[in-house]
Amino acid sequence: MSDTEILKTQGATLTAKDFASDQEPKWCPGCGDHAVLQQIKNTLPDLGVSKENFVFLSGIGCSSRLPYYVSTYGVHGIHGRALPMASGLKTARPDLCVWVATGDGDALSIGGNHFIHTLRRNLDLNVVLFNNEIYGLTKGQYSPTTKLGLRTVTSPSGVIDHPFNTASLTIGSGGSFFARAFDRDGKFLRGVLTRAAKHKGTSLVEIYQNCPIFNNAAFEAFTPENKAEITIYLEHGKPLVFGKNGNKGIRLDGFRPIVVDIEKQGLSTSDLWIHDEADINKASILARFVDDREGDDEKLPCPIGVLFAQEKITYEDALTGQIQAAQEKGAGTFEELLKGDNSYIIK
Repeated sequence: MSDTEILKTQGATLTAKDFASDQEPKWCPGCGDHAVLQQIKNTLPDLGVSKENFVFLSGIGCSSRLPYYVSTYGVHGIHGRALPMASGLKTARPDLCVWVATGDGDALSIGGNHFIHTLRRNLDLNVVLFNNEIYGLTKGQYSPTTKLGLRTVTSPSGVIDHPFNTASLTIGSGGSFFARAFDRDGKFLRGVLTRAAKHKGTSLVEIYQNCPIFNNAAFEAFTPENKAEITIYLEHGKPLVFGKNGNKGIRLDGFRPIVVDIEKQGLSTSDLWIHDEADINKASILARFVDDREGDDEKLPCPIGVLFAQEKITYEDALTGQIQAAQEKGAGTFEELLKGDNSYIIK
């Protein structure tokens, strides 16, 4: 981003056009990345952050081309290493609004170790995980989220690896924010990205997005005609209701979620599970809906929206506190530093 661009936008009202770069996106027609890019550009002007304070980082993969297509500062890094780069940047410059664009392969395979440790450290990062359940850039190998049985170039007889559940992995790693959205549900996606950006801590947004070349049927079930019956849109403090006519809901039998028909069973919404974003136990159960798709009578719906949001101290704030505490002790000598508190003299 040039100095001229910075001066033009300082103090001005920003729009999505201000965040559009001069680079043409090199994604296939029909790729969900196009839709996600547009909603990110729509979200940034609403955050009240000066344009020069945005930074986008990425690793390798189709999604990781995103920094080229957003008119901000950015780094296109190496495979799986976007999160440690972002962690270093945020630690050194906590004033910046740092975003990470990554994919299911980049984040959860080669970058898997960085993924879990970034979440537990809880730096104030905004991580957007594009999940198309395949390696797209390298031509269709199966990824850590590919469904069982899918035939790919690296699984000609069908995938036998059990896929990662990104929500469970995030919550189990100590993550403080997890949300899920669809690439083609633009308005809702924008709302989720805004919530994530305003969360103080590492926010992880998993976006189900289509790869029309190598995994075109991955999310075929979630068509507009079927989506109301197999998804549940979460809202804090509201009951878990879904279905085309809003006639279905979720109740808990102990720790076991079950699908109920509100009208047929003579229930009211007050009888249903009330969503609480801060309840880690319920969030852990919600996360497993995509695994445990069988209820007593019907399949459990896929939760969409914010599953979990918890306020806790960020890594950079804790580090700043340590530095300030050390400075308040006053200056010491090099000899005192070497000696420490546990040295002794042998006579």
